[in-house]
Amino acid sequence: MSQPSAPTPGSSTSRSTAPGDGSGNPWAGGGTLFAGFLLLVDGVLGVIKGIAGIATNDVYTVVNDYVFKFNVTAWGWIHLILGVLLIFVGWGILKGASWARVVGIVLVSLNLIANFMWLPYTPVWAVVTIAIDVFIIWALCTDRSKPVY
Repeated sequence: MSQPSAPTPGSSTSRSTAPGDGSGNPWAGGGTLFAGFLLLVDGVLGVIKGIAGIATNDVYTVVNDYVFKFNVTAWGWIHLILGVLLIFVGWGILKGASWARVVGIVLVSLNLIANFMWLPYTPVWAVVTIAIDVFIIWALCTDRSKPVY
């Protein structure tokens, strides 16, 4: 009787976890799905921030001496446009669109920068959004598996 041999590195029974081989990390895959939902939520929150900023200048704190001081209405339009784009990208990620990861990383990076510049207006909300954006960027950058949702 012959003994079963141990799998060799090139055999079909060994599992490779190299980036881009389609196997992916299940945590990262689940993180990408969660990132898609967070993109939708982040986009809706951006739309709400934008509408509030456009509707009235009295909703947010007035900032006197700040380098990135814009009219609150201008900030409202920035958040509204980014929010709508994030909703579409989040939907694309949930549908498994190949373009959505790269576009998501770019748009979420812009959203992170915008919220950093928005810190004096709503510090807590901006920090929460920045934390969500950092997670989304991590999830979209680390999952190398093919979308299966």
